[in-house]
Amino acid sequence: MVADSEFAGFRFPPEVIVLAVRWYLRYGLSYRDVEELLSERGIDVDHVTIYRWVQRFTPGSSRPAAPRRRVIVHRVCWLSCRVQASR
Repeated sequence: MVADSEFAGFRFPPEVIVLAVRWYLRYGLSYRDVEELLSERGIDVDHVTIYRWVQRFTPGSSRPAAPRRRVIVHRVCWLSCRVQASR
C-alpha cells in the first residue's frame, strides 16, 4: 500500500483512492465505470480525477506499455538480388 504521506493534500481519504485505482487496474473498468461504482457508494468523484490517481499511484511496471515506435527492418529479397546479379 502507498504511504499516507503520499496522500497529503488530497480531498478524498487514502482508502477511496486506493480502492478506485485497484478497481480500475484489477477489473479493467473504464474511468467512468469506476466513477459510477463510487457514486453508488455515495462518493462523488469525477472520472478525470480517477485518471489522475491512476497515473500518480500506479507503479511503472503495472501500467500498460506505452506505444513505441516500430523499427522498420529492410528485408533483402534474395530472388530479386539473384536475378540482378546474373544480368
